[in-house]
Parts: sequence; C-alpha cells; structure tokens
Amino acid sequence: MEIKPIRIIMNGVTGRMGTNQHLDRSITAIIEQGGVKGSNDLILMPEVLLTGRSEHKLKVLAEKFGKRAIGKPYEYTTDLDGALEGKFGKFDIFFDASGTLQRAGFIEKAVKAGLAIYCEKPTAVETAEAVRLAKLVDEAGLKNGVVQDKLWLPGFRKIKMLKELGFFGNILSVRGEFGYWVFTGLDTDQPAQRPSWNYRSEDGGGMMIDMFCHWRYVIDNVFGPVKSLVAWGATDLPERRSEDGSVFPCTADDSAYAMFLLEDGTMVQFNSSWCTRVRRDDLLTVQVDGVKGSAVAGLREVVVQSAADTPKPVWNPDIPQPIDFYKGWSDVPNNIEYDNAFKIQWELFLRHVALDEPWRYSLMEGAKGVQLAELGMQSWKEKRWVDVPELN
Repeated sequence: MEIKPIRIIMNGVTGRMGTNQHLDRSITAIIEQGGVKGSNDLILMPEVLLTGRSEHKLKVLAEKFGKRAIGKPYEYTTDLDGALEGKFGKFDIFFDASGTLQRAGFIEKAVKAGLAIYCEKPTAVETAEAVRLAKLVDEAGLKNGVVQDKLWLPGFRKIKMLKELGFFGNILSVRGEFGYWVFTGLDTDQPAQRPSWNYRSEDGGGMMIDMFCHWRYVIDNVFGPVKSLVAWGATDLPERRSEDGSVFPCTADDSAYAMFLLEDGTMVQFNSSWCTRVRRDDLLTVQVDGVKGSAVAGLREVVVQSAADTPKPVWNPDIPQPIDFYKGWSDVPNNIEYDNAFKIQWELFLRHVALDEPWRYSLMEGAKGVQLAELGMQSWKEKRWVDVPELN
C-alpha cells in the first residue's frame, strides 16, 4: 500500500472557522482516520504546515491538534513567504482562511509559488476582483477551489435526493430562514459569539457578502440558476463591542432579505439576520413547496408532507385552531452516516489535486457568490429588481 503525502500550507486557521472546521474537523480528522483512500493500493495523507501572524496561537494549535493526529506538534511558522519559497520543503496545496480583504495578496503569492489553491469564501468583496483572482489562477494552470460546505450538509443532501426522486413534482417556491441573535457584547455577562469585523464593512463584513455567497451555490446546485433578484438590507444595531473591549459603530448590514427568481420561474426567498430570535427547528430552515409534496429542512433533519397527507384547513379565527399542523409530517430517515460537510469537500479536493478527479467548486464558482452579494447591495441601494448576468 502506497501512502502518498499531500503537503498543505494552512494559512489563517487561528480564527474560529479555520480552527474548528478546517484544522480540527477536516484535516486532523482525515489524518486520524488514516488518510483518504485513493484506490486499493493508494492512500492520500495530508501533511500540515500552519502559517499566520501570531506565533503563540500557531504553537497552541500545532501542539493541540498535531499531538492528537501524528503524536507530535504540526509544523508551524510566521514566515509564509519562506514557506512558499521552499524554506520548509515542497508543498502541494495552499489553503487560506484569513480575512477576506487579505485573501487576494495570499492567492497571488501562492500562484507565484505554483501551488494548488483552496480558500474560504468570499474570495473578495467585489465581483471584478473575485473574477480577476479566478482568472489569475486558471491562466496559471493551477487547480483551485473555494469552500462551499453547505452542499454537503445532511439537510440539503436530503432535499436534493427528494428532488431527484420526484417527491416534490413541480417545485413552486423555496423559503429559507437563517440566523440567530448575536449579542453585541454591550450587556453584562452576554459576550458576542461572532467576530466583530463581521459588522464593519471597511473590514469586509456584512450579511450579504457573507451569506449571499452561500445562497448562490446552494440555489445553483440544488434548485437551478438565478435569473434576477431584489434585496433589502439593514444595519439593525448601531453599536457593538469588539474583542479589545472598545465600542465601535456598526457599518455593515446585519440583516438581509432577498427574493431570487430562477430561470425556470421558481421563486426562492431567503431572510438572513444576526438580529432575530429563533423559534423554528434549526438555525437554518428551508421549506420547499411542490405540487406533490413539501419538505422543511434544517441543517441535518428534514420532514416531509405529501399531497395525500396535506390537511384541509378552513379559516375561522373565532375558535381555537383544531388542526395540529406539526402532525402529518414525517421524518426523512438517515439511511447513511453523514460526515462533516467541510471534511467531505476537503477529501474531494485532495482527490482532485492528487488524482485529477472531476471538480466544479472553483474560484470562478466562488466569484458567482460575490456577484450575487454585490447585485444584492445594488438592488438595496437602487430599490429595484436587478438581473444576474453570466460571468465570463
């Protein structure tokens, strides 16, 4: 059995998402499971070098996860340029989970080093810049990808399965509710649970640039291409407290409401907010209504109601509601074991890089998400519907 090392520079993974989803639950988990099976005679095994600005943070992560996975700390350095220039040996992949506004510079350096590139979304805050980066990487002939994790969430996988089985019939509409209350940090014993830069547009923050990138690839891959949209955003809370204890003015949208008209005429709506209190099944719920049946998906669980099980309500506000609308829905069973969504995409990218297997989640696909966010902000500013042109 050949064990082929795939050497990865992991940049900017000291943040919440980089640590939890990419370093811990993806790459470290892949190493712990014995790598990725390439064939009966081949195992792909990640080897990690952590890079970033804080040597202390890198050391803590290297020791915690490296000792768990390989019995010793992962390699780490604050010298990213040196790593890209070969100071620590030859690498195969450059991964970036740093801030959005810093991403372009890191990608440009990785292109010069000739590495395959994988990065978090969004790839930029403007469509032109996202397209430029995608073309830069493509023209260099480098394999590349952007994180589109929600495609592998159990909830969306079940919805896609139901659609392929014909459960819905003709889909009439899709309605998504996303978000929860993110504390401002201004109240006693209620610290904020998200990074403060999320609420500063000058630092790349904002609900549209964050979540519309997700909604674009979900809609495209599960329901169909977007033709046009209308959107509205709001900065609901004027102030929040940052990590250093100072109070800052919020300059980014923390709520966004959108209607997306698909090419086939289906209406898709998403309400996204950091200023809402949850009274639904999950932090994200998506209801799909079709002629033959409906489904409501959370992050993991999905319930369905067929046309035959649909109750027949009659409007009468003068009596207590006689129908329990939560009955008549049934759970979609978990017929398989669902792995971590980020880890699944990492494994696919490793196979793409090492084995040249098909891959569609490129930087250009990521640019489509930035485009949708930018068009959403245009719609908000101009108070009108806008078309979604094809990127080229």
